[in-house]
Amino acid sequence: MRHLFVALAALLLVGCADKGLRIDTSHVAVSQDSRVQYVVIHYTSTNQARSLSLLTHAEVSAHYLIGNDPPTIYQLVDENRRAWHAGASEWQGRTWLNATSIGIELVNPGYRETPDGRIWAPYPDAQIDALILLLKDIVKRQGITPDHILGHSDIAPQRKVDPGPLFPWKRLADAGLIHWPKPADVLRHLAELKGQLPSAGWFQQELARHGYAIPQNGQLDQATRNVIAAFQMRYRQQLFDGQPDLETAALLLAVPTS
Repeated sequence: MRHLFVALAALLLVGCADKGLRIDTSHVAVSQDSRVQYVVIHYTSTNQARSLSLLTHAEVSAHYLIGNDPPTIYQLVDENRRAWHAGASEWQGRTWLNATSIGIELVNPGYRETPDGRIWAPYPDAQIDALILLLKDIVKRQGITPDHILGHSDIAPQRKVDPGPLFPWKRLADAGLIHWPKPADVLRHLAELKGQLPSAGWFQQELARHGYAIPQNGQLDQATRNVIAAFQMRYRQQLFDGQPDLETAALLLAVPTS
């Protein structure tokens, strides 16, 4: 009798295996969107060969790497998988953005220290052309909004400065990928300020409204200066000293938010 039960059980298992897993996909929920919410842009701080080696064999990765000569686009991680590029990060109250972002690394040495200060490396036009094409493709497929295309310095301003002050954010704006302040709006807000510099607390509130993680203590501390510098590096690249001033205040009011 025991042998009979064993045989019947084996037949049932075989029958289940033959049928396999069946999932009905005829009902689709309307309340959904992409798991990918952000694109984060970085520079590699090294040359192309070293960049490829680090991003494929070290404890750091990115979904894409764009070379500088030639501007080849390498996909290193599938977009449906998490790459390790953002680290401790925050934007609009969401933290640890590796899980919800696509990371794009640009081969660029970053900067070198000299007796006269930091010398930043420029980005070749062809490399930015390739980046814009890639971003347009990602935005179309993943539904990324303009305020979710970010630099590493935007999401981690206390420890990162990439993609740096020579990254051409205005070119991304001209391509329709990100928001950009209209000069007339900047001038209008400058006039409205009437020469009165807002308080440190005002700057903290405005930067938080844009998405930055920043203290709300009303103090012009180093953490606040770092965030101001990150904003300036994006929208006023000729001066990014982290000091609050009237032009930075006007830019904060003029830059559209989604």
